[in-house]
Parts: sequence; C-alpha cells; structure tokens
Amino acid sequence: MGCTACFTESEAKCPHFEKLSPITEAMDAADVLILASPVYVYHSTGAMKAFLDHYGWRWMVHRPEEKMFSKQAVCISTAAGAGMKSTNRDMADSMFFWGVAKTYRYGIAVMETSWERVSDKKKQRIEKKLDRLARKLKAGQGRVRPSMKTKLLFAVMRQMQKRGWNEADAAYWRDKGWTEKKRPWKS
Repeated sequence: MGCTACFTESEAKCPHFEKLSPITEAMDAADVLILASPVYVYHSTGAMKAFLDHYGWRWMVHRPEEKMFSKQAVCISTAAGAGMKSTNRDMADSMFFWGVAKTYRYGIAVMETSWERVSDKKKQRIEKKLDRLARKLKAGQGRVRPSMKTKLLFAVMRQMQKRGWNEADAAYWRDKGWTEKKRPWKS
C-alpha cells in the first residue's frame, strides 16, 4: 500500500498488522529464518517482495528487533535457468538491514518449472548441499554475532537516531538504550 504509517507512527498502524502478527511472533521465536523464492525475471516473487516490504519498519534505519542480531537466516532460490544470485540478494538485503547476524544463500538452477520433473540426481545433489548447510546452521546456533559491517551500519543509524530524524524511530532507539551504551547483540 505504501502508506508509510509503520514508519512514521507505528507498525501497529499497518492495515495488515493483525494478520502479520503471528508471522512476526514466529520469526522472533525462530532460531533460523528461512526465506525461499523461485526466480521470477531475475528477482524474488511479488509475494516475497510484498512480505519483505511489510517489514520495512524493522530495518535498522527504523526499529530493528534486537533478537535479529543473534539469528541466522538462509535465502534459497531455484530457477529453470538463471537469476538465483539476484533473487537471493533481494531476500538477503532485508536480512542484513534487519540486523540478522549471519545469512547463508543457496541457489540452484533446476532446469525445470515443476519439482516433480527435476531429476533424482539433481534432487540428491540439492539434499546433500542443504544437509551441509543445516550442519553449519546447527554449529552456529547461539554463537553468531553481527558482522563488522552490521555494527558499522548500526553506529551510523545510532547517530541518526540521536538527532531524532523520525520521532517514532528515535523514541524506540532511546527506549532500547541504543542511543547510549546498550547494543542489541550484547543483551
């Protein structure tokens, strides 16, 4: 809708807030976020884009959720041909700006438009790579910390919030103690 009420006032002002609340709660409680999208014209689907757009208020420039700074995420894309890199980037960009500590990407050209027609050999290769990725996720559980790049962006946003660019965001940052000494990855 592009109404920006979530930015200027509160995410609760979004006309879809109630429907999104169970998803928001599930994301906050999850150990790992998994985003998946087939490639549509070298990008994520419109549905995925609409989903990510509904959480723009969670970007670091606004009101990031502190739980994200210790989470891992996986962005998965498939294509009949190409475009996995740009599709995964669409999703991974939001993970970065949400403050997610570590995001993995996995894209595969399945050379089909139906999973049923993907060869067993390719399915086995996918399963093997995803098993390896699952082991990495499990090993990182409870141990991931934000990258220097994330901390740098946080520092820039902190300075912006100290100046009170948007009062709803500035109040949130002040309430969290982030404009002072507190940091979300240390809580």
